Amino acid sequence: MSAPAPAPAWFLYVLRCGDGTLYCGITTDVERRLTQHAAGTGARYTRGRGPLTVMASWEVGSRSAALKAEAAFKALARPEKEQAIASVEPFSWLPA
Repeated sequence: MSAPAPAPAWFLYVLRCGDGTLYCGITTDVERRLTQHAAGTGARYTRGRGPLTVMASWEVGSRSAALKAEAAFKALARPEKEQAIASVEPFSWLPA
């Protein structure tokens, strides 16, 4: 018997939409997800808001950790989100 395949790494990603708004989501493949968003088969929010640009992505490990990081990012105020995107310290914006 072969060993089970390792669980895929999960990522938190942030897109900037053509209208300047930010969209945050989680995935195991950021490029695939961006392609889905651009094709209009991603989240409803991003439809018609192109062009879309990946502003940041962070590997967070498990799906559970990704969901928690997404919730924490979405709870930030807009200036804090912009600071998190620009930060060289990954996850400095996550609550302790």
